[in-house]
Amino acid sequence: MGRQENLLKSLELLRKICIEADSLRAIKHLPAQEGSYVDYPKEVHPSLVKALREKGYERLYTHQHSCWEALQQGKNAVVVTPTASGKTLGYNLPVLDAMLKNSSARALYLFPTKALANDQRAELDETIKLLPEEIRIFTYDGDTPQDARKAIRARGHIVLTNPDMLHAGILPHHTKWIKLFENLKYIVIDELHNYRGIFGSHLANVLRRLKRVAKFYGSSPQFILSTATIANPLEIAEKMIEEPVTLVENNGAPRGDKYIVFTTPPVVNKFLGIRRSYVNESRRIAGIFLKHDLQTIVFAQSRLITEVLLTYLKEDIEKTVKDEGLIRGYRGGYLPLKRREIEKGLREGKILGVVSTNALELGIDIGTLDVAVLAGYPGTISSTWQRAGRAGRKTGTSAAVLVASSAPLDQFIVNNPDYFFSKNPEKALINPDNLSILINHIECAAFELPFMDGEKFGRTDIGEILKFLEDEKLVHHSKDKWYWTSDAYPADGVSLRSISSDNFVVVDSTEKTKAIAEVDFSSALTTLHEKAIYICEGQQYFVDKLDYDQRKAYVTKTDVDYYTDAIDYTKIKILDVFDKKKLDRFDTFHGEVHVATQVVGFKKIKFHTMENVGAGDLSLPQNEMHTTAYWVTVPSSLLQSLSFSPEQKINGLYGLSYILHHVAPLFLMCDIHDIGVSIGDNSTGESIPPKDLIARVPPGRGPVYAAVDFEPNIFIYDNYPAGIGLSPSLFDLEKTLLDYCLKTITACPCQDGCPSCVGPTKESGEQAKEVAVEILSRLLG
Repeated sequence: MGRQENLLKSLELLRKICIEADSLRAIKHLPAQEGSYVDYPKEVHPSLVKALREKGYERLYTHQHSCWEALQQGKNAVVVTPTASGKTLGYNLPVLDAMLKNSSARALYLFPTKALANDQRAELDETIKLLPEEIRIFTYDGDTPQDARKAIRARGHIVLTNPDMLHAGILPHHTKWIKLFENLKYIVIDELHNYRGIFGSHLANVLRRLKRVAKFYGSSPQFILSTATIANPLEIAEKMIEEPVTLVENNGAPRGDKYIVFTTPPVVNKFLGIRRSYVNESRRIAGIFLKHDLQTIVFAQSRLITEVLLTYLKEDIEKTVKDEGLIRGYRGGYLPLKRREIEKGLREGKILGVVSTNALELGIDIGTLDVAVLAGYPGTISSTWQRAGRAGRKTGTSAAVLVASSAPLDQFIVNNPDYFFSKNPEKALINPDNLSILINHIECAAFELPFMDGEKFGRTDIGEILKFLEDEKLVHHSKDKWYWTSDAYPADGVSLRSISSDNFVVVDSTEKTKAIAEVDFSSALTTLHEKAIYICEGQQYFVDKLDYDQRKAYVTKTDVDYYTDAIDYTKIKILDVFDKKKLDRFDTFHGEVHVATQVVGFKKIKFHTMENVGAGDLSLPQNEMHTTAYWVTVPSSLLQSLSFSPEQKINGLYGLSYILHHVAPLFLMCDIHDIGVSIGDNSTGESIPPKDLIARVPPGRGPVYAAVDFEPNIFIYDNYPAGIGLSPSLFDLEKTLLDYCLKTITACPCQDGCPSCVGPTKESGEQAKEVAVEILSRLLG
């Protein structure tokens, strides 16, 4: 039986099983699409056309041609097409052409991961071998040997690197890279949608520094950016490089038949809303395809789940000695040689199944797979399409199955398939002018080249910041320039993945003491408190001691069936209202807030079922910051008119804040930890403690929420000092966010609340679901 018959047979079997268990939510058939082609433009160097035709690229797709045209007119371009649509050739064509016509031209390629850079290098090497002229291409990252670095700086036509290496290894040493910067013609930024939030805000500043150094050496490079489908590709591209960009989205790549299946584990306890484990469900579903000899990739959400699923599937499929090695794992932490071997095995069809973290989500070449099984929603629609696109990359029928977990976001997606299949609503958001990030990069830029009086950094006036740095004895003003005077090497202290460089070191003291990880300051108090379970590379560690002053956490290996979740008490104070919207029945706001958070306890949450199986008290130092927030005010008249007790009403507000926190990332392309949530009283300004602490109200006074004029504000704030641009997008949504929260709660089959809607009953309290639905229905009219 052929692959196509096997695939259709497996899908039919899956459909029957899911219908019996009431777990099927959608099957969508995406019919095959013909390609749309254009001949090579006459201006392309003949030997490049000959080489590409030898590789099988007879003609260009329409979007590759449009990208070429934009660049020939001296413009910057952002290419927005699906996975495996030939974006790589879109940027390699103009770059290689420029080098064949001018042997001194240079290009810099930026990739988010080392693996992707290596893969793209292999693709370039194949083409360059077929060219008559020598074009030298090098990868420059942390693994590059010291003795090779000098040759790369002097001889490399194309340098492939990552933002971290550009930030700390290339820009501070630009005098060693004169050849590159004097002749820099193109800068390629691949997978632009990955650069969002903190990482994207840092990269925008690294690019400001890069353009500044290039200008110093007399070059003005053009940018070629590529991204998966998002709602604001042009906006993010222009914000990232601070120049006009041409949008290229006329995808001409062909596509094979594809089936997309949405399924959710069946409910096993309707009262508590507990579902069957999504990990076991993913195992069953992957097993159906693997037993029909279909090459399958399973995406897991963490390294731990990757290893668990790998163990399960090896048990199911590798029954005899000759089956050994049919199922493999793939994740960060594996040695590069091992990863290359797995990629090759997949391309050659020797490996039947692979269980991977998001490490294989990006465009690494693993050939043509038949099925992608997604164990849990990846968190964004564009990531889901990227993962689904790993199956059926060229032609032929393929399938992708999304197995939802109990999280509200997963449940919303599978219960609202139309939302998923319509135009992508997700915006990639950055805030390059976040003050903490900006100051870090102005320090780095001053180290690289002195600032002139009146010089802007990108589009930002920085006179005040330079005066502040002078007061800190980091820069010195002489004549009309600002010089770096400190002995420090500023790029070393700046991580592109966090706002503060004040990190905690995790020390494993199980046998010999050794450092195993670093955790940024804001996460450390919630993940490294004493008695926490810290997970690193799938291994669980018990936190024995947190040394706050020395910024160290001492841990020992353990193996338990739960993880810990910190209980924090957040007090919010409104400092400034930037904007306000009066909607029909409620008001929304956007402004600056002061957030003071203290970790006061922790819960033990059982893996898979998400049940609360224990708790403990803590007392850690308070963490304070100014950030931006979006908030909704529930009118006190509406609250008073509800026929519930004050306790039930506050339970409903806890449930409402839980669902808002979990559904908001749907629009923000962010992680749930990038935003925080809190409830305050609009009339007194007081903050409401979390449910776990509400009983600890000081004696002699009633709780705030029982007062007649209690008017709750529900805040969603950027969980980083000065904000990273998330809350303004929530403010722009008006009623949409609340509407999606209501849809998620009403679609949930539980009776009184569960992890998939307003939170587990034990945590949100009696009547939480009913009250939350009532409040939302009234607010939305």
